[in-house]
Amino acid sequence: MKLQIKLALYNTLTKLAIIVFTGLLILFSLEKITYAHISLRLRNKKDLFIKNLSSKEINQILNQQQSFTNYNILKEEYIFLKPIPYQANRTSKESFSTQPRTIEKNTDNYLILTYKFNFDGHSYLLEIGDTMDAVIQLKQTIREFTLLMLVVALLLTLVIDLIFTKYLLAPFYQIIDRKLIKVNDPMNFDYGKIETTTQDFKLLDDSISTLMKKITDLFILEKQFIANVSHELLTPISIISSRLENVLLNEELKEDSENKIFASLKTLNRLKSIINSLLLISKVENNQFNKNDEIPIAGIINEVYLELEDRLEDRKVTFENKIKYARSIRGNHSLMHTVLFNIINNSIKYNKEQGSITVTDYLTPDEYILEIADTGTGMSEQQIEKAFNRFEKLDTDEKESYGLGLAIVKSITTFHDIKIQVSSASDKGTAIKLIFNQQLH
Repeated sequence: MKLQIKLALYNTLTKLAIIVFTGLLILFSLEKITYAHISLRLRNKKDLFIKNLSSKEINQILNQQQSFTNYNILKEEYIFLKPIPYQANRTSKESFSTQPRTIEKNTDNYLILTYKFNFDGHSYLLEIGDTMDAVIQLKQTIREFTLLMLVVALLLTLVIDLIFTKYLLAPFYQIIDRKLIKVNDPMNFDYGKIETTTQDFKLLDDSISTLMKKITDLFILEKQFIANVSHELLTPISIISSRLENVLLNEELKEDSENKIFASLKTLNRLKSIINSLLLISKVENNQFNKNDEIPIAGIINEVYLELEDRLEDRKVTFENKIKYARSIRGNHSLMHTVLFNIINNSIKYNKEQGSITVTDYLTPDEYILEIADTGTGMSEQQIEKAFNRFEKLDTDEKESYGLGLAIVKSITTFHDIKIQVSSASDKGTAIKLIFNQQLH
């Protein structure tokens, strides 16, 4: 999970916990809140009624009856007024209670404000009631509103956090993309600073650049060392080989000595091959080859097949060329020949007797893919991970293997911006895919 998502979720869950706690607190306090609201409304009605009260109005209200009752059309609210025995020292007092009341033969429970007061030498009892259905309805309204606000707050929090963390982490992802993911060669590293106001990201940017500078220096030293040592070693190897070949021309040479010289020459040739392979890798990585050739993929496959036809027959390996598309690549012809030669040669070398090698190709909207599959011994996942390392050899009795074939393939494919994928399993063969972008034609 991305850091951006984790931060957004963390912020959202934290705020959600606060919102839920607040919501639950409101829900648990809903009863008190509702009663307090209805009580305040009844008290306001009582104050308004008392404020507008006059002797004339009371006489009109109470004329011809002992009490007065008024209610709305839904019978949800009512006002009741009646005279009570007069007490000169009566203090105005109000109280709340929940009681049943019958209005036009309908009995309901009401929250009732009861108020006794003196007015113009008389005492009166005032009741203002609100049905309990109104209380329940208010509770439901508050509950639904609270839940709605919780959901809205949660969604807004998640969206805002995602937008903010995306903005906050944008420099971080730029650093990862430009200075790690897209860096295939330390020599082409981008040392430009990423614009950010976050000190931590500035530190990360500077640290990666400093580390890459050290790696680049070491990389240059390594390539120079390999190139220099390889050049220096080739000369004495050639001299020793020539001298040993001259010694072999001596007719008086004993058979035992002759065998030892042959073995020495074979070892020198093996050493020469290793050095030439290292030189090739060094030159490729130093971009010492041009990429101006028009290379037909199918044509190189045919060239390699003709070169390795004898080996195929010796190992009784069947070669199937199922290429359907005539595609070409702009690059270095000899290097691409080396790539396909090494891959197919490995497919022969590690194949089973009477096995097979199949070359196929197919197109996707963006890529051209060439696949070389064999029925050989295959590789485990650990071996696949190390397959392109220099001097990494499979567990095999193959004496001619130096562990540089796939290392050369990797260097050349990187030089040509070709992706390479390996899928394999022990005793189930290996399939190597070369993935070209659609600049092919």
